[in-house]
Amino acid sequence: MFWFLLIALVVVVAAVTLAVAGGGGGGTLPEAGPDAAFRPFPAQRPLGRADVEALRLPVALRGYRMDETDDALDRLGAELAERDARIAELEAALAGAQAAAIERERRAPSGEEEGRS
Repeated sequence: MFWFLLIALVVVVAAVTLAVAGGGGGGTLPEAGPDAAFRPFPAQRPLGRADVEALRLPVALRGYRMDETDDALDRLGAELAERDARIAELEAALAGAQAAAIERERRAPSGEEEGRS
């Protein structure tokens, strides 16, 4: 019985040693492919709410694939910045047009009253 336990212990130690030393091959995890096809945003048109709601970032073995996630977030950020600039431009134009309309209304009644008398 003693010899059986001694041989079993040697076999277990050898198996664990081989598994630790021989398996792994470098210590880093291999690149994991996406588990679903990533559908990037359409390049030919501006993004809409439906595009953002339909966004499903691909999941890799260790979480999201950073390069594709960064690309999607960069695109969203750039388009939001463009829209913010366009909104500011339109608001400035609207404010100028409203100021001009108010000025015309302020001048028009006094001119019309003089012409009617």
